[in-house]
Amino acid sequence: MSDRVSIVLAGGGTAGHVNPLLSIASEIRRIRPDAAISVIGTEVGLEKRLVPAAGFEMDTIEKVPFPRSINADAFKFPMRWIHETGRVKRILTERHADVLVGVGGYASAPAYYTAHKMGIPVVIHEQNARAGMANKLGSRWADFIGTVYDNTGLTARPGAVIERVGLPLRPAIAQVAESMEQDRAAARIAGATALGLDPNRPIVLVTGGSLGAQSLNIAVSNTARELLDVTQVIHLTGKGKISQVRKLVEASAGADVLCGIGPDSAGQGDYHAAEYLERIDQAFACADLVVCRSGAGTVAEIAALGLPAVYVPLPIGNGEQRYNAEPVVEAGGGFLVRDSDFTSEWVAGHVPALLSDKDKLRGLAQAAWTYGIRDAAHTMAERVLAFADAKR
Repeated sequence: MSDRVSIVLAGGGTAGHVNPLLSIASEIRRIRPDAAISVIGTEVGLEKRLVPAAGFEMDTIEKVPFPRSINADAFKFPMRWIHETGRVKRILTERHADVLVGVGGYASAPAYYTAHKMGIPVVIHEQNARAGMANKLGSRWADFIGTVYDNTGLTARPGAVIERVGLPLRPAIAQVAESMEQDRAAARIAGATALGLDPNRPIVLVTGGSLGAQSLNIAVSNTARELLDVTQVIHLTGKGKISQVRKLVEASAGADVLCGIGPDSAGQGDYHAAEYLERIDQAFACADLVVCRSGAGTVAEIAALGLPAVYVPLPIGNGEQRYNAEPVVEAGGGFLVRDSDFTSEWVAGHVPALLSDKDKLRGLAQAAWTYGIRDAAHTMAERVLAFADAKR
């Protein structure tokens, strides 16, 4: 047996799963540089590209989605499950796994089951306010469960521990969090300057994610004139949606207010619009207020940075996004507005007044910062390594 510990992480599919997985893996590597770290994922998830790019070895299995109805796939499920758990067993054996760490997603469920059968400690991280099926299954066997939210629906088995640890932050977000903690004013100046904005004037960030949010785009761009009376705007429209936003801003406030994002846009206008911003950490660093959807990762990152926010949950599914935002809103760190209520009239009636109330913004920011957690990756890494060392 090798003297170095071997950690196998499993999960993926979406960025919401892959980013925390990589943050935990990177922190384990930082704390224990000689640890053997690998990932079990699928060929079709984002992990296929992101895990090797982060410098970690990866083993793949086929997706084994749980059947949700009686159909052809439901009858194929037992054989698929047997085949993929067998594959996981070979991987865990070949990797000499001391601990299995899962973050949810298709690859997690067979990994949890197999690790339990092999007597390998199981550690879970749950990102969402309402746990997914894979982590609900894995919680039966987990030795430790770390969550971003309380009351996720997961229950620790006797002798196991469940703890709110926060979201393991992406490196860029973790870095800006550290900068803001050391000198928030300096972080603001650096972020605003990099994006071509004036750090001495209010800034509101509007984002609906990589695909954008139509209702947010329309409500905000229709009130460009009212907003620009009191603030600068960074508007990330999402792919394919910038033309509509530009037209609405022009109709509201004129074409001369529009410009892009970056140092070359300084002094060119106060409505900075782009489809996407690779360095959204810079926008976070200088924003006084964020208007956004309330995906689990978005809420956790914004709270960790102590940013006041207007959360407008995606109006589909079982209200998952609302559950993500409710705790920080109840803690005083933001506002929750239904998608149907988030109109141009709402924006004009609330956002300019809020941006003009410095004391209110400071109170919201402090409440968000207090609720947010910034050391989740370190906490998770320490828990994982403790189980690995105990097993040896």
